[in-house]
Parts: sequence; C-alpha cells; structure tokens
Amino acid sequence: MTLSGVARLKSEIEVWGTILFVDLSSSSVSEAALHKGVDSLKDFVFHVDEVFSTYRGDSVISKLRRREISIEDTPDEVRDVWNRCISARDLTEGAFDPWAVEGGFDPSGLVKGWAADRCAEIVQRAGAEHIQINAAGDLSLRGGHYDEKREKVVPWSIGVVSPENRQEVVQVFEIMDGAIATSGTYERGAHILDPHSGLIAIGARSATVIGPDGGLADAVATALMVEGRDGAIWFSQPELSQYSAWVVDRHEDISWSVGPESLKQ
Repeated sequence: MTLSGVARLKSEIEVWGTILFVDLSSSSVSEAALHKGVDSLKDFVFHVDEVFSTYRGDSVISKLRRREISIEDTPDEVRDVWNRCISARDLTEGAFDPWAVEGGFDPSGLVKGWAADRCAEIVQRAGAEHIQINAAGDLSLRGGHYDEKREKVVPWSIGVVSPENRQEVVQVFEIMDGAIATSGTYERGAHILDPHSGLIAIGARSATVIGPDGGLADAVATALMVEGRDGAIWFSQPELSQYSAWVVDRHEDISWSVGPESLKQ
C-alpha cells in the first residue's frame, strides 16, 4: 500500500517455532523493492534455523552440542554468537549462561535478538526506512514509524503485556532506533532455568530490556528473569550504559526500572 508517496509492507513469517512480524515503509523505494528485501530476509531467517536450531539434529548447533565439531570448526556467524554469549555471561555474572544447560551450548536466549538485528539490516539495505522486526518479544526497530494519518515519522510505540493477562498492556515504550526484548512466561510458560541451581528461574515474572543491540538485550532480559532486583547492578557497567530495564517482580505485584534515562515513556 502506498499513501502520500510512502510504500508500506507488512509480512508474517512462520519460523523459529513462532511468528516473525515485519512492518516496513519507505519514501525512497517501491513496494516491489520492499518485497525483495523481505524475500532476502526470509532466506536469512530460514538459514538461521538451519544453523542455530536446537530442535534440528542436522543444525550446526546440534552438532556442536553433540561434540561432533568444535567451535573452531563452525562458521563465522556461530563463532560471533558464541563470543557474544561469553560477553553476556560475564556482564550478568553467569545469570545468562548458555553452557549451563542440559545437552550443552544453547544460544537461544541471545540468538533471536541477534537475528532480529540482522533482519533489520537486510531490509534497510533494500531501502526500507522505517522498520519493525518482531520476533515474539524480541524487536529490532529502525527509523521510527511513519504515521500515515499525520503524514509524519513518530517513534515506534511498543507495549508490554502483563505476565498474568496477555490482554492487558501494562507499559508502553516509544523507540525510534534500537532493540527491545522481553522475557517471561508468555509463550512457553516457566521455561527459563537458573544456571546456578538448575531450577526454574524465580527472579522475575517479566523482564524487558531496551538498548542498541538486540542480542545483548535478549540475553540480559533472560538473565533478569533469573536474578530479579539483584541484576540492577549490572547496568552500572560501561558495556550496559546505553541499556535500560523494566521488570515485574516475581513475588510482589510491583515493577522496577533501571537505566540511563529511567525508561522514558
């Protein structure tokens, strides 16, 4: 659809055991060009599944988990994710630890946000100017949202729903560029384990992290599910100086936030 010279394209892709939502617009390229960008994006996300899925026995990650290959034998993208996981593990004092899981290395808590960022880069190269990539709670955003009624660019308005009631939006964030990742019991129930104990994480019911890198935001949100309020100290580190968090407590019906701008709404 084109209004006021702006091409708009929305798409849904079934991949990674969820639905990937794509919302693009551009005043510089046609809708056909955006379709080409989405075609390239689809090729990439299915490639990510082939490489990183822990549910596919033939994936590179599955072979790595079975010790059929070593990390040195893997493609550059796997070693990149591996190194990012090491950094996230160090920043969260082990609350995010892809090696402390049954079956071996599982980067699922970081790779979805990492892949969403790569998706945004792909469609940006195709000419998309206003981009939302939503991978089931891990979003990569570029260029704000083109508001067709007002014919102007405004921040993307991203709502976080209640962990108890998915029909209730409990917080809204406005973001022009960056990533936002939310971990909780929304799609898979209580599935995040505490790497220290091996038991279900009890630090928080929901954790949302906003920052420039989707993979790190994803990992830190996962870690906050483990540590809860004790994880607030992580944001004093220079590597997380551009990141913010909004967290719903596990045992109390209250939320707390931390970050450079105290999570402006």
